[in-house]
Amino acid sequence: MSHLLHLDASARRNSISRDLSRRFAETWRAAHPDGRYTYRDLAADPVPHIGEAWTELCDHVLAHGITDIGRYREAVSTPAQREAWAVLAPLLEELVAADVVLIGTPMYNYSVPSALKAWLDQVTFPKMSLAGRRFVVTGARGGAYGPGTPREPVDHEEHYLRDFFKGHFGVEDVVFVHAELTNALIDPGLSHLRDGQAESRAVAELRVLEEAKR
Repeated sequence: MSHLLHLDASARRNSISRDLSRRFAETWRAAHPDGRYTYRDLAADPVPHIGEAWTELCDHVLAHGITDIGRYREAVSTPAQREAWAVLAPLLEELVAADVVLIGTPMYNYSVPSALKAWLDQVTFPKMSLAGRRFVVTGARGGAYGPGTPREPVDHEEHYLRDFFKGHFGVEDVVFVHAELTNALIDPGLSHLRDGQAESRAVAELRVLEEAKR
């Protein structure tokens, strides 16, 4: 049975990244009526940042060469570590159970929101593998950061996530769908870019529907 884990990270309740991820999720669920669906709002219900006890769990896993995610629980031995594990365990269980991970996230300050980074830190351990899963990122960016644009070199959102998912999790199937130029909707100085913004969003909306049916 297919399982979709859906995460949203935007601080805005009515954001474009949330709209795109919602469209994907609704289409995916219609195409997989028997599939499982898990939703987590990382902005409304923030994941705590990792603390020292988490680092101790990580060190134990690394020192003992534990690569089986199901054995991570063996690292827990102190009260502080048990508290850290109580936060981590459900997040890790959701991630491991999913075969498709959908992340709706804006670009903040050239990178990912801290809410998403906190989740990534919690669920990531040395030498863990999530190979065979599919990651889909639906995003919104205030400017234009696509290939060939002047700001492409400072896109530390897609580059970071792509490198992370492939390099750390071993995930080859990673898809990014971005709606760009969203600041044109707000900034009068960018009003001349509104047609471009509308086109970018329309293309993104069509693409998320296509990707959700895969």
